[in-house]
Amino acid sequence: MIDIKGEAQELFPYTRDLRRDFHRHPELGFQEVRTAGIVARELTEMGLEVSTGIGKTGVVATLEGARSGPVLLVRFDMDALPIQEETGAEYASQTPGVMHACGHDGHTAIGLTVAKILDAHKDDLGGTVKLVFQPAEEGLGGAEAMVADGVLQQPKPERSLSLHLWNDKPSGWIGITPGPVMSASDRFSVKITGRGGHGAAPHLSIDPIVAGAQVISALQNIVSRNVDPLESAVVTATSMVGGEAFNVIPESVELRGTIRTFKPEIRDMVLERFTEIATGVSSAMGCQAEVELKSITPAVLNDPVLSEQVYEVAKSVFPQAEISTVERTMGSEDMAFMMADIPGCYFFIGSADHERGLDAGHHHPKFDFNEDALTTGAALMASVVLEFLK
Repeated sequence: MIDIKGEAQELFPYTRDLRRDFHRHPELGFQEVRTAGIVARELTEMGLEVSTGIGKTGVVATLEGARSGPVLLVRFDMDALPIQEETGAEYASQTPGVMHACGHDGHTAIGLTVAKILDAHKDDLGGTVKLVFQPAEEGLGGAEAMVADGVLQQPKPERSLSLHLWNDKPSGWIGITPGPVMSASDRFSVKITGRGGHGAAPHLSIDPIVAGAQVISALQNIVSRNVDPLESAVVTATSMVGGEAFNVIPESVELRGTIRTFKPEIRDMVLERFTEIATGVSSAMGCQAEVELKSITPAVLNDPVLSEQVYEVAKSVFPQAEISTVERTMGSEDMAFMMADIPGCYFFIGSADHERGLDAGHHHPKFDFNEDALTTGAALMASVVLEFLK
């Protein structure tokens, strides 16, 4: 019987060293030249067929099994974030203002470890593994760019898998949820125009700041009064910009923020109500509103059958682990673009260690994780692939 967990543990130094190297040298979306170069080098040394420059800086490798069979896409993201690191770790970022604050350094290292394990067992595979290392997941369109460059063709995958290290849960925990698991993300911008004037004579102006405050308050009614209480949605204003002087009412202000939903029909309703409220309230306050809505990514929807298969493998490989089937997050993930055409399962690997202080949230300057999660992620992903292509 193949001991994939044991093999992943033996490869831990390899995985850890790669992760720490990527962490020291983070690269923003579509700038992952060094990272992609290391990924391509490692995969080429394994003897795999490697393509680079897919979706600008993405890397794709094909691993052929000994027998014909289905094609399984396995995806790992590579990009970092524009955040100044504050962890104080010995492997902290050496690039000012850029750090791996979401775990993608770990994902890339896991992906290369999975490739190593599967390459050692290619005689046990009945099918093809398409290893996809994606750039620019953090809202910049990396998945869309790879899809546009044909990552879902030649050969076309029948199923897809992806994972995320998850600092919301402790190391050893696993989350495999059928159906909606990560939300759709839409970005909004609302420019509210009134009439500027002196702060001491507000009656001679039409104050866009007051209108903006009323719009922000009214928008909260979408979730509390328009969305079914048994459904989920988020409408969050994260920025209100306008005015420069303490005694001048500005001509206009601009609101920005994010909208998160799971179901398409809920999303459509929320976007419609958003526009109605922003324009209606602004008009009632004597202002005009220009609303711009931009879709970032649809929701991640896990295939129920594949999710059940992943769950059964997880129970077998990690019998003592806590495995959740209800973990969902309003965070978004552009793997949704690949999964829109290819049924898939996106699962979480707990990575926090509260005793060691490795529990800062994702996108936090002090984000870091228990590196034991690297072994868990590599073992589970490799095991699922072997089970699926056995």
